[in-house]
Amino acid sequence: MENAVKLTPASEEGRQLLQHIEQEAGTSVNLCYQCGKCSAGCPAAFAMDYPPRQIIRLLQLDLFDDALDAGSIWICASCETCTARCPRGVDIASLMDALRREALRQGRINDKKVAAFNKAFLNGVKSFGRTYEAGLTIQYNLSTGQLFKDAALGLPMMKRGKVGIMPHKIEGREAIKKIFARSEQLGGE
Repeated sequence: MENAVKLTPASEEGRQLLQHIEQEAGTSVNLCYQCGKCSAGCPAAFAMDYPPRQIIRLLQLDLFDDALDAGSIWICASCETCTARCPRGVDIASLMDALRREALRQGRINDKKVAAFNKAFLNGVKSFGRTYEAGLTIQYNLSTGQLFKDAALGLPMMKRGKVGIMPHKIEGREAIKKIFARSEQLGGE
């Protein structure tokens, strides 16, 4: 009985949080009847502490802290396989995105490397309209104190044309900048 979970009714704060997450995701966790098709099809489930079905169940049971602290929400690739397989139309990929945003908003990132990668990735997209792999790697390694972590991989990848020294900018970068500006207005980072 030491590992037993005691279920209590959701607090008003918990109900509001779930309502906020569901509204952001555009779906309801109560539609899920735990068939498991999402977890069975998830290509990243093997690396998750809670597969998609269990993340939904945590939300259904008002165990918001467990859901927000789960490594699974950061491992999710947002490939939408789970959403496509759901017979009830639960947009699980959007729920994972909403949980990530809420975890960021609350500063609930257990692994600071995740936050550093997220920031480096978004900075590249904001600046160039696409991922700039070399810049991503350099910014990430600098911010995590791993200066030469991937140095041995850089030259062979450049020789094979897998990574460029200079970033490639896309057309329409102004539209990307507008998206980021709008996101910041709405409270995003």
